Amino acid sequence: MTEHHKTPIAAEIADTQLKRRRNQRLAALGGVVVLGAVGVTAYWALYASHFVSTDNAYAAVEVAAITPAVGGTVAEVPAKDTQTVKKGDVLVQIDRTDARLALAQAEAELSRATRRVQSLVATDASLSAQVAAREADGQRASAQLAAAQADLTRAQVDLQRRQALVTSGAVTGEELTRAQNAFEAATAQLAAAKAGAAQASAHLKAATAAKEANTALIAGTTLENHPDVAAARARLDQAKVDLERTTVRAPVDGVVARRQVQVGQRVQIGMPLMAVVPVSDMYVDANFKEVQLAKVKVGQSVKLHADLYGKDVTYTGVVAGFSGGSGSAFAAIPAQNATGNWIKVVQRLPVRIQLDAQQLQKHPLKVGLSMSAEIDTRGGQQ
Repeated sequence: MTEHHKTPIAAEIADTQLKRRRNQRLAALGGVVVLGAVGVTAYWALYASHFVSTDNAYAAVEVAAITPAVGGTVAEVPAKDTQTVKKGDVLVQIDRTDARLALAQAEAELSRATRRVQSLVATDASLSAQVAAREADGQRASAQLAAAQADLTRAQVDLQRRQALVTSGAVTGEELTRAQNAFEAATAQLAAAKAGAAQASAHLKAATAAKEANTALIAGTTLENHPDVAAARARLDQAKVDLERTTVRAPVDGVVARRQVQVGQRVQIGMPLMAVVPVSDMYVDANFKEVQLAKVKVGQSVKLHADLYGKDVTYTGVVAGFSGGSGSAFAAIPAQNATGNWIKVVQRLPVRIQLDAQQLQKHPLKVGLSMSAEIDTRGGQQ
C-alpha cells in the first residue's frame, strides 16, 4: 500500500521540477534575447547608424579626348591601345608638308608687308618734298603774275600817252605801233602768268592730297605695329602654331584607349583619334539611395573595395561632391512623373568620392570597374 501511494507523488514532484527547469531555461533564453536586442540596438544607435553603404558604385575619370587641331594625312601613330604615356609624348604625327609650305608663304607675306610699309614711309618723305616744291612753284607763279600785271599796267599807260599825242604830231605812227604791240604782249604775258599760277595751285593741291592719302596709311603707327605688318605677323604665328599642331601630344599622363586612327588616314579638325585615361586621377561615382543621404556631407571619409581586388585591398577616400540631379533626371528619356499612372520609385543620387593617389598608384583602377563604398557620416563640413 505504501509503495502504491508514493508513486504518484514522486511523479508529480518530478514533473514540477521539470517545469521549473524549463521555465528557468526559457527565462535565460529570453534574457539572452533581450540582451542581444539591447546590444544590437545600442550597436546601431552608437555605431552602425553613422554609416551608409552601397555596391552601386563605379570607378570613373575625366577622360582626355584626343582630336587634331589641324587637318592632314597621318604619317605616324606611335601610341598604341593600353600603352602608358606621359604628358607631352607624341601620340599622332600628321604630315608636315602642307604646314611647312603655309609657314613659308606666311614668312614671305610678312616680308612683303614690311617692305610695303617701308615704301609708304619713304613715299611720305618724297611727297613732303613734292609738296614743298609745289609750294615754291606757286610762289614763283604768284611773283610772275604780279610782274606780268605790272608790265601790263605800264604798257597800258604808255599806249594811252602816245594815243593822246598822235593828233599833235609829237608821236610818230611807228612809236604808236610799238606801244600797241607792247600792250598786247603784256596782256598775253599776264594771261600766261595767270595760267601758270592756276597750274601751280592745281599741282600743289594734287601733291597735298597725295601726301595726305599716303600719311593716312601710316599715321600713328610704326613699322612694328602697322596693321598690315601686324596682320602678316599674326598669319605667320598661326602658321607656326599649325606646324606645331601637326604633332599631336598627350595632354596628361595616362593610358591610351579607343584608338581609332591609322597611318595614311586623312583626318579633319576635331575628329576623334583616341583617348587618354588619367588613371592616377581616378575617382568613384557611388549611387546612393536618396533616403541614405540625409547625413552625408562633403569631406566625410569613405572606405571602398573594388571587385577587381576583393576585400584584400581597402581604398580610403573622401566625399568630394554631389551630382546636380538623380540618374533618372538626366536620362535620355526622363520619367514623366506628372502623368496619372505615376509610381513612386526611390531615386539614387551620384556621390563623387575622391581616392587617395598613392593607393591608386599601388593598386590601379580602370574606368567602369565595380566598387562598393561605405561613408562615415560622423565627420565632414558643417
